Amino acid sequence: MELSKECAHRLLEIKAVKLSPSKPFTWASGLQSPIYCDNRKTLSYPEIRTFIKEGLVHLVRTNFPSLEVIAGVATGAIAQGVLVAQAMNLPFVYVRSEEKKHGLTNIVEGIVEPNQKVVVIEDLVSTGQSSLKAAHALQDIGCNVLGMIAIFTYELPIAQQRFDEAKLSLFTLTNYNTLVEEAITKGYIEANEQETLIEWRKDPAAWAKKFE
Repeated sequence: MELSKECAHRLLEIKAVKLSPSKPFTWASGLQSPIYCDNRKTLSYPEIRTFIKEGLVHLVRTNFPSLEVIAGVATGAIAQGVLVAQAMNLPFVYVRSEEKKHGLTNIVEGIVEPNQKVVVIEDLVSTGQSSLKAAHALQDIGCNVLGMIAIFTYELPIAQQRFDEAKLSLFTLTNYNTLVEEAITKGYIEANEQETLIEWRKDPAAWAKKFE
C-alpha cells in the first residue's frame, strides 16, 4: 500500500479522523465541517507513532536534504517535531501561536541562528493561516525556511493560495481526497456520501449554508 493510503487508513483506524457528512462538526473558527482531525491521537499508539515519524523523516530527507533545524508548530506538532529531530539527530525548536506574556516574550523557543535552514513540521493544515504564521515567525528572526511537512492537509483552495503567495512548499503524508477514498473503500462511509464531501473541500462556507 502506498504511503498516502496507508497513512489515511491508520488515521481512520484509530479515529484520529472522523467523517460525518450528515451531522457536521463545528471547528474552533466556527466553520462547519464534515470532517474532524486530531492527529495527537497517533502519539498514543507506538506502532502508528513510529510509522508517522518515519514517514515524516522520509519526506524531510527527500525534499529538504540540506536542512539544519527542525521546527514544530505548537501545540499539535511539537511532539511530532521532536520525534523527527531525534531520528535525524538535528536541533529542534518550536513556534508558539503568540509571544509569551512573561519572561523573554519569545515566540520561537529553542536555539536557532539567523540564516540556518529550517523545515517546519505541522500535524495538519486547514486554511494554512496558523501554519504560515509559524513559518513567518521563523523568517522574522532571520531563519531560512525551506518548507513545511505535515501529516495531513484538508486540501482547501485557500490554503494552496496562501502557500503559493508565501512561496513556501508543503508536503504531506496524506490528504483529504485520499482519506475520503480510503474511508469509502474500508466502509467508514457510504459511496453516495463522497459527492458532498468533495463539495465541502471546494467551498466550505457554501457547503455549510445547508445546515443553517
